[in-house]
Amino acid sequence: MEEERKSSLSLEDRKKLTLSGVLEVVNFDDEKISLNTILGNLAIKGEGLKMNKLDVQNGDVIIMGYISSMIYSGKDGKKSKESIIKKIFK
Repeated sequence: MEEERKSSLSLEDRKKLTLSGVLEVVNFDDEKISLNTILGNLAIKGEGLKMNKLDVQNGDVIIMGYISSMIYSGKDGKKSKESIIKKIFK
């Protein structure tokens, strides 16, 4: 089932961000939203940010507001958690 999961990101006029492949919402307020996606962690910064749609089952999110930046960190959300645990216990 995970093989079928894909991730996409679409930004319209820096005002509407449509995402798929979201695993969880880590933290959010009107200036920053942190997400864990199948491609790694994603930090979205801006002004007046609001989540208009959150579909946890399908991993779809729509964010409205002024988007100033989107930054991925880590390679894979699940693998990065495993590697941190492995590093601790080495």
